[in-house]
Amino acid sequence: MLSTLGAPERARRLGGRRPRPVSAAEPEPVPTSRATIARSQPFGSEEEAATWLADADLEAERDAAIAVLNRALRAQRAAAADPYVAEVSADRALVVRVGYGSGEDVAEGRFGEAVELPRSGGRRVKRSMEAPEERFAALLGGREDVHPAEELVLRARADLNAGRPAEAALQCRVAIEAVLALLSDHADAARVEPHREAVAAAANDALRGAIAAGRAAALEDAVAAMEQVLKRRRLGG
Repeated sequence: MLSTLGAPERARRLGGRRPRPVSAAEPEPVPTSRATIARSQPFGSEEEAATWLADADLEAERDAAIAVLNRALRAQRAAAADPYVAEVSADRALVVRVGYGSGEDVAEGRFGEAVELPRSGGRRVKRSMEAPEERFAALLGGREDVHPAEELVLRARADLNAGRPAEAALQCRVAIEAVLALLSDHADAARVEPHREAVAAAANDALRGAIAAGRAAALEDAVAAMEQVLKRRRLGG
């Protein structure tokens, strides 16, 4: 169940097609979206629901719900032929709640009982040698370029994390060739080259419509190896 909250009045937003003069960049009210993922089978009683919530693995429930939402977003992206329909992660959520209630109440954001998870993005992360904010500045300033291999490996990782082995295999097939071309005669090529055959086999499986058992693990190993050598390259290793 998807709903839009806090949207500006349509009449005000669409009141005229001509540009209007402004003197300052004032904050603009924006809508937020609420996604509610419900069980396919109801609880037998309120007591059963309360027991479930008390014992629930909240992070597992959150991750399962996000997986369902991302499948819906993927379907929307394909149905609308819109490449800019983006998937979401726990770190991007404004708030995550797990609870129970009647169908109509939950659809409206009301619960019989619920708990709110701490924000994933709120945890402090120990600063690493990689300093991504410094590279971000270098990329924006034109002192460095994003190599296609970096984008391709990120896309392969996203497909793996989303449980899409066929897409991951095809993406990984192109990514590994791009990484090897980037490394060229660098010694780190030897860390990636051994995965080439397994990735090609998985990609061929994907083209035939089914990924053989064990291929997903091989893809995970290949993507992890590519991520590692790209990180070493960013750090000047």
